[in-house]
Amino acid sequence: MARLGDLAVPAVQAALLLACMLPMLHPCFAQQPPSPGYYPSATYRSVAFSEDYRVLWGSQHQTLSPDGKSLTLLMDSSSGSGFKSARAYRNGYFGASIKVQPGYTAGVNTAFYLSNSEQCPGYHDEIDMELLGTVPGEPYTLQTNVYVRGSGDGTIHGREMRFHLWFDPTADSHHYAIIWNPDQILFLVDDVPIRRYERKTEATFPEREMWAYGSIWDASDWATDGGRYRADYRYQPFVSRFADLKIGGCAADAAPGCRGCRPVPASPSGSALSTRQEDALRCGRSGTPWCTTTASTHPGTRALYPEC
Repeated sequence: MARLGDLAVPAVQAALLLACMLPMLHPCFAQQPPSPGYYPSATYRSVAFSEDYRVLWGSQHQTLSPDGKSLTLLMDSSSGSGFKSARAYRNGYFGASIKVQPGYTAGVNTAFYLSNSEQCPGYHDEIDMELLGTVPGEPYTLQTNVYVRGSGDGTIHGREMRFHLWFDPTADSHHYAIIWNPDQILFLVDDVPIRRYERKTEATFPEREMWAYGSIWDASDWATDGGRYRADYRYQPFVSRFADLKIGGCAADAAPGCRGCRPVPASPSGSALSTRQEDALRCGRSGTPWCTTTASTHPGTRALYPEC
């Protein structure tokens, strides 16, 4: 019997991919997931953009609504656009309702994420939710990433997971959120948990302060079918709308022990997900055909990571 160490790299990679794939015939596939019974988005009020966010780049491609609570980002051949929270956070709830553009949007990346890349270039942490553009007739893909101490620059520790959603993200706004607390990272769509990334070791969990960001940018090299389809600027401008911006948690400059520094609970009981949340999690991710690790292709590394 061959040992894993004796297998060719492609075989190991194929085995990892199979191990990561979720059941393809789950009864919840392509259906509305059941109610999670816990709605953290209702706990936090929507804020005006100027309260908690600042323009980061591409100001000429941003349009703020009259009430200051929604922001439209535009990408064309000259530039994309992005914004950033005014404060850094050590943990918290971060959410935004996002609507993306229909039609040909290959290569376009609409992202809502946490990062400290500007403060720690080459050695940063990141938690992403990215809506990846597509071609007519194919659904958008939601990609979630967790990177720890570097992503794409040197030694990489992290995991990416992609989803096909149970709705059309171009038809209406939907709320995308991240709960980041000392025990886990929870990715939610309309309060439905779709991914839970638990803290296993210090080496695989982001602990340093991060800022919240939103952006639209050209990710043609990889975003749509591995770069097969690229942004086509005959269809410009590409537009994404961010609204219902919410932040709650422990700001990095807050005094220790203050009320706002209490970790945001992932469930009604605190840490462990409720039965209803677990049911929603299984259904919410039943259409997930991709689960990849960027840490290593060696099977020994898998034990360090919560999923797959």
